[in-house]
Amino acid sequence: MGCSIWRTRFNFGQLKAQSKVSVFFTMIIIFTYLFYCLTGYCDSLPRPVYDHQTLTNTNKYDVVDTVHNEFGSLAPSPQQQLGAQGHWNRSSTISVAQELPGLSELHSILQQIGHVHQQVSNGETAKTEDVDNSISVFNNFGTKKFPQAIIIGVKKGGTRALLEFLRIHPDVRAVGAEPHFFDRFYDKGLEWYRNLMPRTLDGQVTMEKTPSYFVTKEAPHRVFAMSRHTKLIVVVRDPVTRAVSDYTQTLSKNPGLPTFQNLVYKNSSRGLIDTSWSAVRIGIYAKHLENWLQYFPLSGLLFVSGERLVTDPAGEMGRVQDFLGLKRVITDKHFYFNQTKGFPCLKKPEGSSRPRCLGKSKGRAHPHIPPEVLLRLRDFYRPFNLKFYQMTGQDFGWD
Repeated sequence: MGCSIWRTRFNFGQLKAQSKVSVFFTMIIIFTYLFYCLTGYCDSLPRPVYDHQTLTNTNKYDVVDTVHNEFGSLAPSPQQQLGAQGHWNRSSTISVAQELPGLSELHSILQQIGHVHQQVSNGETAKTEDVDNSISVFNNFGTKKFPQAIIIGVKKGGTRALLEFLRIHPDVRAVGAEPHFFDRFYDKGLEWYRNLMPRTLDGQVTMEKTPSYFVTKEAPHRVFAMSRHTKLIVVVRDPVTRAVSDYTQTLSKNPGLPTFQNLVYKNSSRGLIDTSWSAVRIGIYAKHLENWLQYFPLSGLLFVSGERLVTDPAGEMGRVQDFLGLKRVITDKHFYFNQTKGFPCLKKPEGSSRPRCLGKSKGRAHPHIPPEVLLRLRDFYRPFNLKFYQMTGQDFGWD
């Protein structure tokens, strides 16, 4: 009898020690189950992370989400996901959608947790690294992929505005900084480049933008070597205005820069334009496009008007979303025109104290350029513009 009581107490003490670890992993499993039920993963049939058809809140796309950074955001709690009136908080929905794994990844997570839990149930000692590995899986949702779409140009055409507008879309994941892989860092290798990309889930589009790609001779072949199916976006703007804007940016960094008219002419007395000056050379769009068309079909490129991106941002964003195969989420209700800056801004996101506009470096006042200089530069660009219209099948109205 005494031995029996002693044995029972020993077993009970061992059970208490094991139960603490068991409770820990049981809580993880319960949390995982509740988390995925809240986001639609309890359904028996596979489906996308979020389903536009099953979200019944008619205002689900009315709120502009805070622009995503390339590292994503932490999944909010259920209380954060519901607004003050009980409506679904779209900004939280986007964050969750971008961090959730697919069903196969969920299965892997549960398997790892179950493995450690089984060790405890069998009386084995769970190793610290097993616990850490199981938990760390939650921070690695999605996979890093090569970009399916790249904004390749042009400098001072409106590429930053386009990227910021695109990042509203829940199915777009983009690198914030310009990687400059295909023009400056190609020797680092494709694996280095892929590791710069944000993690994405099935159905999401990985993007980056580096405007200098469009004028880099080696870039088309290098992008083609990565993937011939890469979608390319070129934001173009009146080359005369673009050249002045380019000069203005450089002047802000180097106040001692010669005047625009001194730089634009190779020979001022004869009125010859200096095409070696980058501010001028970038605007010869037809020449640069020929280089890209040697590797990519015209159907693989989308030409966005920098002017229409200002006057009709929703219209241009509709074309971009169609080109990328995305649902038209970004519409005119997301924008308002900022009279001070002279370009559209995103309306105030929920939870933010002010609207989202581009930084101080955008919308600078241009210096005065003599009209005759601008007229001479416009005459220079005219034949190149007409050829560009013919090549793209679009009249951008710069003449």
